[in-house]
Amino acid sequence: MNDILIHKTTDFFQQTFGSEPSKTVLSPGRINIIGEHIDYNDGYVLPAAIDKIICFAFEKNNSDTAKIAAIDLNDEFEVCVKDEQKQTDSVWTNYLRGVLNQLKMNGYSVEGFNCVFSSNIPVGSGLSSSAALECGFLFGLNELFDLKIKPIDIALMGQKAEHWVGINCGIMDQFSSVMGSENKVIKIDCKTLEFEYHDANFSDYSLVLFDSNVKHSLFSSAYNTRREECEEGISIISANFPEISSFRDCKEEQVLSLKDKMSANVFKRSLFVVKEINRVKLACDALDSGNIELLGQLMFETHEGLSLDYEVSCAELDFLVNTVKEDNSVIGSRLMGGGFGGCTINLIKKGQEEAVKNKLSKLYQDEFGIELKIYDVKIGNGTSLYIAK
Repeated sequence: MNDILIHKTTDFFQQTFGSEPSKTVLSPGRINIIGEHIDYNDGYVLPAAIDKIICFAFEKNNSDTAKIAAIDLNDEFEVCVKDEQKQTDSVWTNYLRGVLNQLKMNGYSVEGFNCVFSSNIPVGSGLSSSAALECGFLFGLNELFDLKIKPIDIALMGQKAEHWVGINCGIMDQFSSVMGSENKVIKIDCKTLEFEYHDANFSDYSLVLFDSNVKHSLFSSAYNTRREECEEGISIISANFPEISSFRDCKEEQVLSLKDKMSANVFKRSLFVVKEINRVKLACDALDSGNIELLGQLMFETHEGLSLDYEVSCAELDFLVNTVKEDNSVIGSRLMGGGFGGCTINLIKKGQEEAVKNKLSKLYQDEFGIELKIYDVKIGNGTSLYIAK
């Protein structure tokens, strides 16, 4: 599938600019195995790059102008790389302007260049196509102009570019897109940015994403409210246990002991966060020991927590998870991402994938009148140069 995309991108480049690109870059989307809504609570996350990518083609053009074409959008723009970058009404261009802005702010100088890109990452599905766009674009310019920016700094600058656009994201998406490794998940410490790789050998099981094809408008306001509730929760915990300054140092029993001192919502949010931080650690142990069934059980537990305690699920996501939970060939499922829509991530026994997909698609259509989108994913490498074989 990616070979087709690469040929499509490089052929378009040649037709547009009359030459072969000098650099071709592959930048992946990402999944998160477990560790949801704890990136802003000093927790750990367990993401991985996937085999769905944005392909970029670049060359220098001996001017001060960047000419950039988005093949899938049938759109293009030009920008002077020496000018101060400003946002426009063309949203997709702002992510790339944000990268150029980051380069300038960090003292890096680039000349004019030509660039085209195309993607097979489903947009709006929670697979972080925006992080792949920012980081792949920056990676390509780093290679094209030999800027010598370190991978971790590409991720951080990609995150800052997204902040510039107006989306206050954590570091997980950009980090996993840049630092991903085939058949590995990355345990990222969201407080220190320390990270370690764990083997992601799912052995007898396949990773399948079921896209609910809905996005409820509750997300933005609910996200901000959850952050405020968590801040209140850790404040109450610290007041009663002065040695604790972070959820990561807190035990479940300590939260339970403070139930009467917290509002019902603050208690539920705090309990979820402490449990989820612990589940990430248990998930790493499960992967290291090859106990994929335990990993699946932890995924089900995370979904229950996100639905009942953190309250960021919705009827469609709960239906998808609860339906597959009754199927013996599915050992784990949960909502992935912020919630109120998007995808569930599922571990399905190899050989049973099509039966599960067909059954769930029909049941979902019957229940909600919505077509279920389905993505098979494998864990792939982070952003990289493509070398033609």
